[in-house]
Amino acid sequence: MDARERIFKYQGLGNDFVVLDRRRTGQDIDAHTSRWLCDRRLGVGADGVLSLLPSSRGMARMVVHNADGSIAEMCGNGLRCAVKYLVDHSGERPEWLDVETGAGVLRCVPGYVASGVVEVDISMGPARLVAPNLPSGVTGTPFVGAAVPGHADLVAGTAVSMGNPHLVLLDQPLSDAPLKGPILEVHPSFPDRTNVEFVRVESDGLTVVVWERGCGLTQACGTGACASAVAAVLARRLPADAWLRVTLPGGDLGIQVPADLSDIRLRGPVAFVFEGVVALPTGQ
Repeated sequence: MDARERIFKYQGLGNDFVVLDRRRTGQDIDAHTSRWLCDRRLGVGADGVLSLLPSSRGMARMVVHNADGSIAEMCGNGLRCAVKYLVDHSGERPEWLDVETGAGVLRCVPGYVASGVVEVDISMGPARLVAPNLPSGVTGTPFVGAAVPGHADLVAGTAVSMGNPHLVLLDQPLSDAPLKGPILEVHPSFPDRTNVEFVRVESDGLTVVVWERGCGLTQACGTGACASAVAAVLARRLPADAWLRVTLPGGDLGIQVPADLSDIRLRGPVAFVFEGVVALPTGQ
């Protein structure tokens, strides 16, 4: 008999997640289960699954399972959903809480109205230009405003790690995302594959379409918004230390990039969708 489990659905700017609270058992799910939960025809339907596990360093440890069964180091929209779930089920209104992620322990500040959490301000940690999951992991040199090998048709790209890898293409047409995103996701310069951001720079912010590693086109990507803002600040197209608007298909996020890239901040909305009980598959 299939195992039954209570699930919770949350979304941030249309980037939707199934939340599984496994802090009591400490047992994560496998790739087959995450693929089934994310399947919009045969399962529940989501961009990813957030497995909440016990942590000695925060209120929970969040593991992000992509729709294809792979695991992402970090997800900004997912973290806001996890924070809302944790607060919703705590019976309290904490001023802040720490959540352990693949990108480290991140401090999160919920924003409340009478009904509960409606937005979350997240300390996303540093943006790294030299990291093992970027081209710089081999060269030791930041990949900033550089030609993408094998793709003379692209504008110069910037590689940024927010825990997970990103290739940001400033001024690349947004319409190129569904065509070039899947090709660039598996570019050999990125050993763990990469998220790809197609960015239009505007006077007061950015408009971004993200091809998300393991998911494809999504309504929003928090780490992608951060990486895009970092690239724009590095290119001196937008100011450091200011709250910048980043518009994604699902809506707007606020991103703040310090000049030293030491702690990127993300602010955005989050909402509960539904809860239910499902019979999780027990075999492949």
